[in-house]
Amino acid sequence: MKSFPIPVSVLTGFLGAGKTTLLNRLLKDPALTDTAVIINEFGDVAIDHLLVEQSSDGIIQLSDGCLCCTIRGDLVDTLADLVDRVQTGRITALRRVIIETTGLADPAPVLQSIMGHPALVQAYRLDGVIALVDAVNGMATLDNHIEAVKQVAVADRIVIAKGDLATGERQLEALRARLRQINPVAPFVDARAPEAGYAALFECGLYDPSTKSADVQRWLGEAAEHAHHGHGHDEHHDRGGHAHRHDARIKTFTLVHDRPLAYSSIETFLDLLRSTHGDKLLRMKGVIELAEDPTRPLVIHGVQSILHPPAQLPAWPDDVRGTRLVLITLDMPEDYVRRLFAGITCTPLVDAPDLEALENNPLAVAGFR
Repeated sequence: MKSFPIPVSVLTGFLGAGKTTLLNRLLKDPALTDTAVIINEFGDVAIDHLLVEQSSDGIIQLSDGCLCCTIRGDLVDTLADLVDRVQTGRITALRRVIIETTGLADPAPVLQSIMGHPALVQAYRLDGVIALVDAVNGMATLDNHIEAVKQVAVADRIVIAKGDLATGERQLEALRARLRQINPVAPFVDARAPEAGYAALFECGLYDPSTKSADVQRWLGEAAEHAHHGHGHDEHHDRGGHAHRHDARIKTFTLVHDRPLAYSSIETFLDLLRSTHGDKLLRMKGVIELAEDPTRPLVIHGVQSILHPPAQLPAWPDDVRGTRLVLITLDMPEDYVRRLFAGITCTPLVDAPDLEALENNPLAVAGFR
C-alpha cells in the first residue's frame, strides 16, 4: 500500500481540449496502476471500455485496477472518503490521485482544497498541474476566457493536443509563443508524441517522502530565473495589433536572495503578501535557506491566501543555496512585491520605495526604514 502522503495530480484544460482522451491513454500505463481518478460527472468521461463495475456510492472499478469516482458535493469530502477507504482496508492500494477539473474551472479552488485542509495535507501532496490546450481553438479560447489563461498560468506541464488538426507549423508556433508568454517555466508536451506519458507528466520534482529526494530545479522550473527578465506581457501583440487582454494580467516573476533568511522574516513577508494581495496570487513555489538551519532547505507552496504547511528537506538537492521564490500572479503589482521582499531581506533598491502605496501596511513600511 502506498504510504501517506499520496501524490495528487490535477488535470485541467478548457472545454474540448482533450482531457478525456489523454486520461484514457494514461490509465493504460502500468505506472498508473492503483490510481484513483476523481471527475465531476461520470457521463462526461468516456471510460466505458475500462469499466468493470459501478457501486452505489459513486466508485467505479476500472479494468486496470484503478478507481474512478465523482465529486460528491465537495472535493474535500471525496478526498477524505478515499483516505478513509485506504485506512479501513476497503481500498487495498492507492498510489496516486488524478483530479480532472471541469473545462470551465478556475484551478485555484481545487489546489486550495488539497493544500489548505488541515487533515488532507497530512494525507496528500500536490505533485503537479497538467494543463491541456487545444491546438486548433487554443488562441480563441485564451482570448475569450480568463479561466483558460489561469489554467495555463498555474501549470507545471502544458500538453498541446490536436496538433494534427492545426493548419500548419506556423499555427503551432504562434500558440507555443502565446503559451510561453503566459507561463515561462512549464515544459511543453505534444499529446501526439509516444513519450507523452507518465515520465513526461508526473513526478514534477517536489519532495517525495517515499524516495527522500527532490528535484528543486524541475519543480521551480528550469527557466524560473529568467522569468522576470524575459518578455514583458504588456509588450506582446497578436496579429490584429491589439494586446491579448487576458494574458497581460498574468505575470510570472522570481525573487532571489543569496543569503540565509530568518524564518520570522519569511513569515512576515508571506503574511503581508497574503493579507494584501492573496486573491491575486495564483500560485507560489519556493525554496528557502533558513538562518536557523541552513543545511536543510525550507519548501513553501501556496495558492492565493492558502499556504501549504512549510516542510524542510533533509538536505539540499543541489549546490544552489539561498532563496528562490517563483510567483504566478493575476493583476498583482510586481513593484509592491519586490519592495516588500527587499524590506524583509534588507536589500537596498535603486529607487526609493513608494511609501504612499504601502501606507496601509505599517510592517511593510517599517521594513524600509
